[in-house]
Amino acid sequence: MRRSAALSGRVVLVGAAIVGWILLRRVVLPGVRWYFRWRSRGVIEAVNRRLRLRIPAFKLTRRRKLVERLMRDPAVHEAIEEHSREEGVPQVVAAVRAERYAREIVPTFNAYLYFRVGIPLAGWLTRALYGVSVGGVEWERSAAVDEDASVVFVMNHRSNMDYVVLAHLTAERAALSYAAGEWARFWPLGPLVRAMGAFFVRRGSGDDLYRRVLERFVQMAVEGGLTQVVFPEGGLSRDGLLREPKTGLLDYMLRRFDPGGARDLIFVPVAINYDWVLEDESLLELAGSSRGGSVASTAVSVVRKIPVALRTRRLARAAVSFGPPISAREYARSHGVDLRTLDREKRAEEVRVLARTLMQTIGGIMPVVPVPATARVFVRHPKEVFSKQGVRARVRGLVSDLEGRGARVPGEQLDPETALRILTLRRLLAVDDGLYRAAPGSEKILRYYANSISHLFEPE
Repeated sequence: MRRSAALSGRVVLVGAAIVGWILLRRVVLPGVRWYFRWRSRGVIEAVNRRLRLRIPAFKLTRRRKLVERLMRDPAVHEAIEEHSREEGVPQVVAAVRAERYAREIVPTFNAYLYFRVGIPLAGWLTRALYGVSVGGVEWERSAAVDEDASVVFVMNHRSNMDYVVLAHLTAERAALSYAAGEWARFWPLGPLVRAMGAFFVRRGSGDDLYRRVLERFVQMAVEGGLTQVVFPEGGLSRDGLLREPKTGLLDYMLRRFDPGGARDLIFVPVAINYDWVLEDESLLELAGSSRGGSVASTAVSVVRKIPVALRTRRLARAAVSFGPPISAREYARSHGVDLRTLDREKRAEEVRVLARTLMQTIGGIMPVVPVPATARVFVRHPKEVFSKQGVRARVRGLVSDLEGRGARVPGEQLDPETALRILTLRRLLAVDDGLYRAAPGSEKILRYYANSISHLFEPE
């Protein structure tokens, strides 16, 4: 009797769970989506009146429609046929696989979530962790940037906070779409990131069909005027140095670019630097390793540091510099090239030249913040001890050298005392009778921060 009652109870629970799941999928979630779409209409009208780069129709197109458009594209059809022949599978199987890739890549932008939830959250988190300075915003007044252009922010990659800080700083100028790595695919982060306009990119995928679908989506986004953010380094810097650029996404964007077309393609270089990168220790653990980072271990490391980081509120700095925009149309004219007409090798070389130009520009506008400048003093003199006045004198000499080289130094904010407080709080510097020295075992982290500005002194 008891067994029968227990079994009946389980059946009821399973039935209730199934009904609840059906209600969630068929009633609750569609209702939530409808609510946010309804709220988005008013938001779009309001923000488009003040944005420097208006939200294009492509960004507002429903995800299902974009997936259908992508699947009907002749280039994707050709890729499906080639995959079917090479892999010896029916075309319908190849098409199903291509559609799965398309659904994985294509975002679903929600203006209400972006401007009323995401941007305020980004602003709060940025201000809670950092005092932010910004330079070079004259890019938006450049004659090269017209309202119909497709704008791509090309940024070095120091931290996962890069997305957050840039979204906060450009909230009055544009709604950004960025290429997110596989770390952002998983629930519950994935749906939120996708609703914020991100599209997912598998780094180093060897699947040619996937790359062809991704390539065509990126090209459609450029043709549709989408404002994008790309990280040409392909991942976070593990040693603080600028990395050699990867050209995949840039090549996709330029492969079909028409220099004589109605819509220009504008690259805006962006350099970002921090007094405190929350992932620094986990990145250093991965330095020299070919394996990717563990999302879980990095998240645990970051969460563990946030309480300490919040104690430095308005102490640690994040600085962003925007460089002069580079017009793909003007670049093609001045170099006498049309990338559409070049073979694969010549086009790849031209894209590499442009990628290196962008990275050199990013390096040249790299902002100098207190911790990297102060860390450089202790890296160059690892056995010495310094008084506070001695550190200040060394940093002052370093700043003078940098300014002579044309570097971007926010002088009123470059206070070595701020850096000493942060580095002491983090136990990277030891203090004895008012004298500072590098703490045992701190060499790697100090060098990591010093490396972020080391290229400004080359050749040395």
